[in-house]
Amino acid sequence: MHERDRDALSERQLRAIAEVLAVAERERIEVWLRGGWAMDFFLGSRTREHVDVDWFCWAADADRLTEALAVLGFGPTGDAAPEQQRDLVRGDVELGIALLDRDDTGRVVVAGGPYAGEPWPDGMLDAAPGRLAGLTCPIIAAPAQIEIKRMMPVWVPGMTRRDKDRDDILLLRAALPPD
Repeated sequence: MHERDRDALSERQLRAIAEVLAVAERERIEVWLRGGWAMDFFLGSRTREHVDVDWFCWAADADRLTEALAVLGFGPTGDAAPEQQRDLVRGDVELGIALLDRDDTGRVVVAGGPYAGEPWPDGMLDAAPGRLAGLTCPIIAAPAQIEIKRMMPVWVPGMTRRDKDRDDILLLRAALPPD
């Protein structure tokens, strides 16, 4: 992909982030950016190209969010297990919406699928909003981003550690205050 095409995709992804935020606000649905875009919003600058835009939302709100995004032209890809994630696409802009729940103690956990009930990192949803390109967006906390990127190959056997995850961890750690 040419640099101009990558920049154009990033702009379409940023517009989609703004659209998701507007839908979530209108429908009173909590969403949080995760993955590479969450890191960029935390750092306040775009660090690399992104394949997709990853989100979290509560499982109880997933159908309403999916239906509201369908009005904007986002349709299912058929790739995800709907009890744990909704994967949507419009043109070349992909959204991955992982579903959250709470356990009996109030901890944030995986909502469904083979890892249902497994806890996400403590404090994951407690971060200040991130900012990028004139947008303010709820993001998962940087320490949780690091833990997820570090642990994903452990949590999902067969998933290899990606170079971009190693690079992201270094960038996030450098931006955090020393312990």
